[in-house]
Formats: sequence, structure tokens, C-alpha cells
Amino acid sequence: MHAIVELQGALVGALNADADLVALIGSGAVFDAPPKGRSGAYIVVARHDALARDGDGAPGYDHRVLLHVWHGEASRKAVLAVAERVVAVALGELGATGLVVTHRQHVRTDTVIQNGQARAAVTLRFLSEAG
Repeated sequence: MHAIVELQGALVGALNADADLVALIGSGAVFDAPPKGRSGAYIVVARHDALARDGDGAPGYDHRVLLHVWHGEASRKAVLAVAERVVAVALGELGATGLVVTHRQHVRTDTVIQNGQARAAVTLRFLSEAG
């Protein structure tokens, strides 16, 4: 399985399983692709890029993951509360995968109010090696 699929699956699984995040946005509100017709709070993996970086004889990747965090209200405070929880989960253990994540980093968070909703764009960086 490709490293993007493994890391993204682990990240989405960890986000969907986090009780504090579920309390903020509801159950099953983290998606690999934008949901059709969904309103209210949810999170979507907007982009996931991986650059091969091999070292010490082990294949590895430098991942950049962009998550869009949507909140049903036009409230920066509300969407940032969700974004902060997303970062906390992403920087923790992501569960069993075929990868060893050797580095986790929150790169940036940008916010915008758009069409009566708030959105935070959260950029994360991970370094992974085959497990």
C-alpha cells in the first residue's frame, strides 16, 4: 500500500476516533474527499503530497497534508477550536499503520469566513519510513 494511503488512513481514523473532536463536530465528520451536500462542521483532506526521501537504506516520504476544517457558523473562534483539536490529534500517535512516523509538525493554520461559514486550512508535515 502506498505511504499516502497508509498515513492518510491512520490520520482520518485517529480524527474520527477522538472523543473531544467528535464532541466539537459530530461523529463521522472527517472525510478523505469533500462530501457532497454536507453542511455544518466537518473536516476534509484537501491535499496530501509526498516527496520521496530515502535515507539509511530505508525508503521514506516527506508528507504535506492540508486539512480543511469547516464550521457551520461564521465564527473564527469556533473553527479554531476544532483546528486546535485536529492539530493535537495529528501530533499524537495515529495508530497502527505500515509506516513509522518519525516527525510530526504543525506548519500553519489559515482562516477565512466564506458563504456564512468559517474555514480553517491546517497544514501538517510528517516524515515516514516503511514499518
